[in-house]
Amino acid sequence: MTALSAFSPTALAGRVALVTGGGTGMGAAIAAGYAALGADVAVLSRNVEHLRAVADPIVAAGGRALAVQADVRDPDAVAAAVAATVAEFGRIDVLVNSAAGNFRCAAADLSPNAWRTVVDIDLNGTFFCSQAAAAAMRGGGAILNVTGDFVDTHGDRMAHAAAAKAGIANLTRTLAKEWGPAGIRVNALAPGPFETDGGTQALGRREAFAEIGAALPLGRVGRMDEIVAAAVFLVSDAATFVTGATLTVDGGHSWSGYHLP
Repeated sequence: MTALSAFSPTALAGRVALVTGGGTGMGAAIAAGYAALGADVAVLSRNVEHLRAVADPIVAAGGRALAVQADVRDPDAVAAAVAATVAEFGRIDVLVNSAAGNFRCAAADLSPNAWRTVVDIDLNGTFFCSQAAAAAMRGGGAILNVTGDFVDTHGDRMAHAAAAKAGIANLTRTLAKEWGPAGIRVNALAPGPFETDGGTQALGRREAFAEIGAALPLGRVGRMDEIVAAAVFLVSDAATFVTGATLTVDGGHSWSGYHLP
């Protein structure tokens, strides 16, 4: 039994979803989860090998998937990716902005290039992709932005990512206000501690997840199916009156008082 078992196997049937950062981590899990519930999925990443590793199993299982190589920092590449998705599937109903760059570094030691790179991927990429996808959403759609459970507190040794994610949180509400009349819902998903390769790289050691989990109210870190289920809910018909909201999925991490080691 997984969290996705709460949904009908056809919960997203007939939907076309574009998932950025879909080659690895949460983005890959969300893309696979959407496909398992009937959606056609375009997976966007800079790395072709990562794309194939996600798209090929979807197709092998009988689903429809498109691998789209693009850098979210490049508006022209994003526009081309959206056009390729529309050409393949006819439209876009759902956009998930999961592409992100992050690493831990004290603010005093951040180089200008490091700061620009993370803000460019996280914040600028989210805007470029949202703008392009919204223009292709005929009759409405749903945009889901991935932020972080630390945006309302602080990002210890993650000033670059925290600032960018806080910007995404505000962008989510602003776009929800502007695009609501067009039938486009815009929400955010704020994950907490989930064991991913990217998280392991940021923390420096996989054992840190066990330590973090033991300190949380639920006594563990999150399972990937749990974040995917939240991502399904926010773009599904179960959330048709939800917009401009941020759903925090972190096992109580953001209010427990525990800080990453």
